[in-house]
Amino acid sequence: MSKKIFIIEDDESILYGLQDRFTSDGYDVDISTSEEDIDELVKRIKAFRANYLILDLLLPKVDGLEIVKRLRGDDESSDIEVLIFTDLSDEDGKARSVGLGVNHYFLKSEMDVNEFADRAEDIMDGQSEDEVERIQEDEGEDVVLN
Repeated sequence: MSKKIFIIEDDESILYGLQDRFTSDGYDVDISTSEEDIDELVKRIKAFRANYLILDLLLPKVDGLEIVKRLRGDDESSDIEVLIFTDLSDEDGKARSVGLGVNHYFLKSEMDVNEFADRAEDIMDGQSEDEVERIQEDEGEDVVLN
């Protein structure tokens, strides 16, 4: 059974780029530009039975952190691993995310979409962030700490 990823991103070039990448790498992917209301969006995530949620916090119609809060507050969806990929770089936003149980937090200003996809796949394939950072150091890549 392939791993399921639900992606919520209002920037369509990022959204479709991630969808293409993960689909071609064998993941089952569902997407949203966050145009629906939050109740409908949460229902879709739960119905899809996502293993992973890739989420931008800065969305035009819904609050990304409210999505996380609702998923974490429901036994049916509380175990979805959440990867944030956002422009929200303030410490308060990151602290609130961690407080709500976000698993991984990445800034768009620190990496491009392909770098994020590489890191996300490493995480989804079971490597810890420490292992990912060691591999990058061994390959001579710059390491972006979250």
